[in-house]
Amino acid sequence: MRKGLRFLAVGAAAFGLVGLLPAAAQDDVFRVAAVSPSATNDLAFSQSMFDALTMLDEEMGDAFEFTFQEGTFIVDDAAVALRDWASSGEYDLVIAHGSQYGSVVEELANEFPEVAFAWGTDVNTFGLPNVSAYTVAAEQGGYINGALAAILSETGNIGVIGPIEVGDAKLYVDGFVSGVGATDPDATVNVTYIQSFGDVPLATEAATAFVSNGADVLSGTAQMVVGPIGVALENDLLWFGTQSSQAELAAESGVAFQVYRWDVVLRDLIADIGEGTLGGESYVLTLENGGVEMEVSEFTGLDEETLATVEETIAALSEGIISGEIVPLPELEATPEATPAS
Repeated sequence: MRKGLRFLAVGAAAFGLVGLLPAAAQDDVFRVAAVSPSATNDLAFSQSMFDALTMLDEEMGDAFEFTFQEGTFIVDDAAVALRDWASSGEYDLVIAHGSQYGSVVEELANEFPEVAFAWGTDVNTFGLPNVSAYTVAAEQGGYINGALAAILSETGNIGVIGPIEVGDAKLYVDGFVSGVGATDPDATVNVTYIQSFGDVPLATEAATAFVSNGADVLSGTAQMVVGPIGVALENDLLWFGTQSSQAELAAESGVAFQVYRWDVVLRDLIADIGEGTLGGESYVLTLENGGVEMEVSEFTGLDEETLATVEETIAALSEGIISGEIVPLPELEATPEATPAS
C-alpha cells in the first residue's frame, strides 16, 4: 500500500465514534460543515454525501451535528462559506464536496492549520497534515452495471451519458464500457460526454439521440441524469445508475445502482480526528470495504427469473473484483491505489 493512502475499515459502531470525539469539542458534539455543488436531492453526487451525514446524525444523536450548504457550484461562493466555517472555530471537520474546490481547500488549510479539511473526489492532500482527500473506485460498480447491461440488452446497442471526462465520472463510464465488452464483445457502447454536470436538457438530448439510434439500455452519471432517466422511462428502456439510488425516479426502467457510502469515509475521519490526526490521508471507497454498494431496484419491471440473474451476477462479479480475479480497468492494475501528490 502506498504511503498516504489507505483503504477504509468498515463497521465502526455509532457508540464507538462518540468516545473518539476531538478534545476540542468541549461539549462532546462533533460538528461538520459541508458544501456541495448541487442539490441534496440530486439523486447523484451531492445527495450521496448528504445521505451519509444524515445517517451519522441519526446514529450518533446529540453527539453529532452538521451544516450543509447545497447548490454552490460557483467556486468563489463555496470559498466564502468554507472560510467562514474555518475561521469560526465551531467545526471539527470542514468538507468541500466537489473536485472543483481543491485550490480553495489548499489555500484555507495553509491559513487554518488547526482545522481539519476533507475534499473529493480526489486523492491529493497537498502534502498538508490537516487535509484528507477521498475518492471512489467507481469503475467497480461501473463494470458490474456494464456486464448487466450486456446481458439484458436485446439489441446489443447501449448508450452512456457522461458529464465531463474526469474523476469518478470517467472511472464509472470506463468501467461500464469494460464490463460490456468483457460480457458481450459484439455489443456496441456509445458514450457521449456533454461537458456539464448539471445540464439536464443537453443530457436529455443526448439520451434521445441514443434512442433514435436503436439503444435499448441507458446509463449515466452526475446530477444531469434525471433527464436521461426520463427518456428511459418514456421509451421503455432499461436504466443503470451510479453515485446514489435512483430507483424511485427510474421506476420500472431501473435495474441496478452503484451507491456511494461516504459514511464509511466519515467514520474513519471522525475516529482519526478524535485521536488528534487532522488529515494527511487519502481514502478510497471500494466494494471490499463497503463504500461501494450495489443496489437492485425494488421498483424494477424485470420478471423474477431475470431479477434472480441480476442478483446472481452482481454477487459473482463483486466477489471476483474483491478477490482480484476480475480487474475492471486492466490499465489501472499496475497502480490500483490512487496516489496523492506530494
